[in-house]
Order: sequence, then structure tokens, then C-alpha cells
Amino acid sequence: MSNLDLKPAPTSCGGEASSGPVKDLLTGRQVPLGESTVVRRLLPNLGRRMVGAWCFVDHYGPDDIAEAPGMQVPPHPHMGLQTVSWLHQGEVLHRDSLGSLQTVRPRELGLMTSGRAISHSEESPRPHARYLHGAQLWVALPDAHRNTAPSFEHHPELPVVTARGLHATVILGTLDTATSPGTTHSPLVGADLALTEGTDVGLPLLPEFEYAVLAMTGRIDVDGVPVEPGSMLYLGCGRRELPLLARTDGAVLLLGGEPFEERIVMWWNFIGRSGDEIVRARNDWEKGSRFGEVHGYDGARLRAPELPSIPLKVRGRER
Repeated sequence: MSNLDLKPAPTSCGGEASSGPVKDLLTGRQVPLGESTVVRRLLPNLGRRMVGAWCFVDHYGPDDIAEAPGMQVPPHPHMGLQTVSWLHQGEVLHRDSLGSLQTVRPRELGLMTSGRAISHSEESPRPHARYLHGAQLWVALPDAHRNTAPSFEHHPELPVVTARGLHATVILGTLDTATSPGTTHSPLVGADLALTEGTDVGLPLLPEFEYAVLAMTGRIDVDGVPVEPGSMLYLGCGRRELPLLARTDGAVLLLGGEPFEERIVMWWNFIGRSGDEIVRARNDWEKGSRFGEVHGYDGARLRAPELPSIPLKVRGRER
């Protein structure tokens, strides 16, 4: 998924995470995506730039797209990151410059590793389901892996962890004793937690990880805090268990990982280690080099926004 902001601000990330448990409720910023989709952007957010290596979180839907084109994101580039496509309703057709063509369906993992350079498009198939609901997430690649060869993975079956009233699908990393087949390059976890009404459960966590919970559906209290769908609760580090109480049937996404210590700069669809690196990536995309070509999308590729007037700088992230 692309950041379609025509004037994207440079986002400086890295550095400190909360050293202990906190409860910071984050609300999303409304951002148009393509022709008919509006997303709620939870990361980066004012005062909270990352959760582990998770650096970008969009939540969208449920949207009735029966009479609309649905998601239509033209070919665009990525560098230095992984994209994670996660659906609760609908389908997304993925095309990329490697030649991948894959429809991603609810609770299937679509994982694209950009490495040094890739481009892709995302669209609702024609015809498509009536409703579209999901999340799009980015993972920052550590320096040792950010120039790796690009790749795309599709995992239609993922491991689950169950308890009374809880069905947890492990998207990335390890939860309890279950490990996702998706490739990771830093210690992290992503899991879809579906709970039935009345479930009161404690989810095991790692104290060295920082965590956040994105509410997808229903009314679920996270450590005593009601989190409405489309909102995210940042939880900090130092937790061994997370209390969850389902007031109704519902689902949340658990995101976590070791605090990402590297200093990075994120602008548009690129993650780099210097402003000059971002400038070179933008110029390469505009010249049609390095990022390859996406074949089969019915429309023109995205043009890169203008760079900001101030130099892109790398700073430590703020809490």
C-alpha cells in the first residue's frame, strides 16, 4: 500500500521506547487512498512513530464497495521495508515488479519485502465482494537486511493459538508456541486475536518487547481500556501478560517487537538512513530505473510527491 499524501512529511524514527508499561490511546488520521478508500492512519502518529520494527499502520473499513471500485492503488515504489496485507473482509489483488500476481483473502498473509527496491499495485478485483475491511502495515528492515533482494510471499494458512473464547492467528513472528511462516528480519510479533463475547483472558507477552493493540471490530477492553475500532492502544515494554475482556464478539491486532534502535528516516514509500538516500530513491523512481515495472494494472503509475523544502534529517524518535 502506498502513502498517497501529496505532501508527505519526513518522519524521523528510532531511539527510545517506553521503558515500562503505559496506556497511550492513539486515534487515526483520515487519509484518502486511491479513488474510493479512506484509511485511518495510526502510525506514524503524533508522539508515537514505531512499535518495535512496525512503522506504519493503516486501518480501513468496513466499507460497502458494492457500487464502487474499491481499493485502487496504482503502481508505486518501496525501499527498506516490508509490507503486510491483512484482511477481515474482501479481497486485494497484488501485482509487483517481480511478476507476482496474487489475490489476498481474509486472514491470509500477503508479505512483500522491498529490500533495495520493488514496485507494486493493489486493487479490489472485478467483480469483488461487497465489503472491504483490513489493515496495511509496514515493518522497517534493519540495516543488515535493507538491501536484500526483493520478494513476495503468500501464506494462505497460518498457525493459531487457542484458549477458551480466544482464537489467535499468528501473522508474523511467534506467539506462545506458534510461529508464522512469514519471513522476519528482527524480533517481532503480529497476531489477529478474535474473541467471543464475555471472554476474559490474559495473553502471554515478552517483557523485552514493546506492544500496541489495534482494534478491528467489536468492543474489547485492553488492560481495562476500551479501545474503539480504528483506534490503537500503545502499551510500552515490561509486560508479561495482557488482560483482554470482550464486551461483544470482536477482534484486535497485537503488534510488538524489540524496540528498533536504528535511526531511520521515512518519507513517502521509502525508508533510508539519510536524506540523500531518500532523494536518490525518488529520482530513480521518477526516471523509471531501479524499481522495475508492474505489468497488468489498468492505469498509470504514481508520480512521486515533491520533496520538502527543508533537508531530510535523521533524528531519534519521540515517545
